[in-house]
Amino acid sequence: MSLFNVFDVSGSGLKAQSVRLNTTASNLANADSVSSNFEDTYRARKPVFAAELNQAMDAQSPAVRVEVKGIVESDAPLRREYNPNHPLADQDGYIYKPNVNVMEEMADMISASRSYQTNVQVADAAKQMLNSTLNLGKS
Repeated sequence: MSLFNVFDVSGSGLKAQSVRLNTTASNLANADSVSSNFEDTYRARKPVFAAELNQAMDAQSPAVRVEVKGIVESDAPLRREYNPNHPLADQDGYIYKPNVNVMEEMADMISASRSYQTNVQVADAAKQMLNSTLNLGKS
């Protein structure tokens, strides 16, 4: 694999982890939101990734990039809480809370942050190797 392809692979990883961090931030921001009905309640979102084989490469050294296929809503059950004094309570006195697990989201955020950092380090290492290669001719 060419060093130039490393930038494509790490760049796609950076983009994927950025999407993951953004969805995690959205989930955490809405973790404490409340709704008066089931349909309007926020649902946790997760990105879906897939490996994308670069068809432009030769068959001997393919570069595999990450592609964001989409963002799906969690099918975990929403939380229904009896709180008749809440201003958003329905006629039966229930409020609805999102299916966001804050501990899971925090762990996902740490994992995405570390993956993002690793992709930055890979791109930086490739840049340093290219610079070293260019400096060989100067001696």
